[in-house]
Amino acid sequence: MRAYKGIVENGVVVVIGARLPEGTAVTVTVGEGELLRARITSVLKRPRKIRVRLKPNPGLAMENGLALEGPGSSAASPGDHD
Repeated sequence: MRAYKGIVENGVVVVIGARLPEGTAVTVTVGEGELLRARITSVLKRPRKIRVRLKPNPGLAMENGLALEGPGSSAASPGDHD
């Protein structure tokens, strides 16, 4: 076994200062401190997410008076006759 230094770039481990033949099986060991530092760095460098909330627009149904009426509405239902 031999240890090589490397870094992760775009989700791929890149070995620094060594050329390994194609198909070489490697085991990557990450120190707890390095993993924590990398996570903190990625959170701090991440672009801020901007969330936009849109209120639902009732659209043409409300403009034409065709809105669905609930069970407690004062309008007569189709089954009510005087």
